[in-house]
This record gives sequence, structure tokens and C-alpha cells, in this order.
Amino acid sequence: MKKIISMLCLAICLAGINGVSAQIRISVNASANIVSQPVWGPTGYDYARYYYMPDIDAYYSVPNHTFVYLEGGNWVFGESLPERFHYDLYHGYKVVVNEPRPYLHADVYRTKYSQYRGWQGKQEVIRDSRDNRYYAIKDHPMHGNYHPDMRRGDEDHGGGRGHDNGRGRGHENGGDRGHGRPHGDDHHH
Repeated sequence: MKKIISMLCLAICLAGINGVSAQIRISVNASANIVSQPVWGPTGYDYARYYYMPDIDAYYSVPNHTFVYLEGGNWVFGESLPERFHYDLYHGYKVVVNEPRPYLHADVYRTKYSQYRGWQGKQEVIRDSRDNRYYAIKDHPMHGNYHPDMRRGDEDHGGGRGHDNGRGRGHENGGDRGHGRPHGDDHHH
């Protein structure tokens, strides 16, 4: 009996250590993702896996720094968008999607975010943000001015609510918008 209890305690301890390790790994990966985001990406997200661009029905993989778009009925991966798109990355609307390979479910995203095609509103991009956490991104105009002891930027950065101003649209899976808690109504995938 002592042997069983000892083994059970050991298993519980090991499971606890693995859980702590997983939590630490997730935190490190999430914060490391900020520096992977392009300066034309939407503000307010500590983690973004993909951006979906409804205007051109294409995606951008943040960790891989590649665009994913349709070419002759097949999904193609490239470092840049083809000229035929004539797409302004700084002014076109982008939706954060934190799902693996969302382009495999393209019909879902086309339907869900069709209202953003041709959207004329303002979506703040990282380049224009004064939130100092983005200063770590090498292409940000304030790159190099980041210090971990600095307070986050002033109120002009939108309070971390993301590009949809807290209305719950524009992100998938409740993407972490800098405060460790999900927002919006897209939690069902």
C-alpha cells in the first residue's frame, strides 16, 4: 500500500511540474510573438498566429512571416503578396485568427468576416502605436527605446482593447489582446 501511495504522490508531483513547465512555455511563446508581428499588424495582441485579410481573402502567418493566398485553386505560401492584389497592408482590415491553418476552413472566415471587405474605418497598426511593448519590434519607429521597467504607453494606444475597440469583433478564439483574458464572441472554434 505504501508503494502505491508513494507512486501516486510521485505521479501527482510530476504532473504538477509538467503543468508549471507548460504554463511557463506558453507565457514565453506568447510574449515572444509580439516581436514576430509585422509593424502593419493590428495593435492590442500579445499573441497572433494568423491575420486574415477579408479584402483579398488571404492570410499571413505571423510565426512563419509568410502570406497564404489562392493561386489557381491552390493555397500558395510566399514572402510577399503578388502585385495583382494591390493591397495596402497598413490600411486594409486584418482579423487575428489563432487557429492552425485557417485557410483550410476559408469558407468559414469568408462568411464570418465578409462585413469587413472594403471596410473604411481606422484600425491602428503597430507602427503607429505608442504602446512601448511594440518598441521591441525591429521595424517599429521607436525600436530600441523599450525597457521592461517602462510603463505601457499612454492612453492613446487604446488601453489594449485591440483594433476593434472592445466590440468583440475582429479576432478569433478570443485572441489574447495583451491582458491575458479573452474578449468578444468568437470562442466557439
